[in-house]
Amino acid sequence: MRAAVLHETGQSKLEVLDDVEAVGFGPGKVRVRIRATGLCHSDISAMTGVLPQPAPFIPGHEGAGEIAEVGDGVAHLRTGDRVLVCWLPSCGSCPSCKRGQTQLCLAGFRNAGTPNFQRPGGDVFGFAGTGTFAEEVVIDASCAVPIPDDLPFDIAALIGCGVTTGLGAAINTADVAAGSSVAVIGCGGVGIAAIQGARLKGAAQIVAVDPIASRREAALRFGATEAVSPDGLGDARKRVAGSEGFDYVFEVVGKSATARTAYENTRRGGTLCVVGAGAMDDFLQLNMFELFFDEKRILPSLYGGGDVLASYERAIALWRAGRIDLENMITHRVPLAEINDALEQMRTGAALRTCIEI
Repeated sequence: MRAAVLHETGQSKLEVLDDVEAVGFGPGKVRVRIRATGLCHSDISAMTGVLPQPAPFIPGHEGAGEIAEVGDGVAHLRTGDRVLVCWLPSCGSCPSCKRGQTQLCLAGFRNAGTPNFQRPGGDVFGFAGTGTFAEEVVIDASCAVPIPDDLPFDIAALIGCGVTTGLGAAINTADVAAGSSVAVIGCGGVGIAAIQGARLKGAAQIVAVDPIASRREAALRFGATEAVSPDGLGDARKRVAGSEGFDYVFEVVGKSATARTAYENTRRGGTLCVVGAGAMDDFLQLNMFELFFDEKRILPSLYGGGDVLASYERAIALWRAGRIDLENMITHRVPLAEINDALEQMRTGAALRTCIEI
């Protein structure tokens, strides 16, 4: 089958090959025929080594498709079922799951260390235990979440990561208060979803911050009340919040420099929500006095900071009701053979989300 492979960490391009096999099928597993997959910035971060991932590997973790084969012991899925791929499934039995913090379950990360693809030259890993830049993938049955017939595969793929992450940061983690002021730093797909979440929660002012003009323009269409480049953030803060700062600031870039900027633009007693996935050697510096005296809440948000399955259902319900716009988040579409064009669209900021049609 065909798949897009990164041979070594640090390479900038993927090679689309037709000699890849999805392996590991057996009890408790399913084989999924991928129909659509989104390109998330985390895929690029894994390619560059910002996020840890063994190589060679097949990127992609934001996907949807149909069940092609069901392993023994899997009772809730049948061949032909429409599913989205959940890259962070919950086991239901670990301490995090028992506390209701299923997004902190580590079962999915353990899958990342087991190759689920193979080529004639040896094993190939799937990013985050999945690897949706492929025609088929073998995953734990818990990673295949059934979706309704009226949900298109491309929309389902977005819900599988970017939409759930951004919406959840605003709704679950920060729990944005109605009438509040919000700034979102970084307006790619996840940032746009955070803007939509803040709008749903009733934020009065939402300032979108991004260096790319097309993303600022998009942010206004999705609910931002104002959009500025990074050097305009200070003036926007004065217009919206005076000298205080914003009630909520979302950092959706994953860098210490932007997190520090976000902290400085959060009012005393306000909330900084860290959504961007950054590197282990990139340290955020805060002095102990400001940490104590300003009483700002710093809230990391992993995968939307809530029960993942409930978050999927909420996103589907909001989409059906027309409360969130997911179709227009997909700004580009390419076939798998043109995956490197999608990477360039992401790196340059030309795309909010690119759908790879497989």
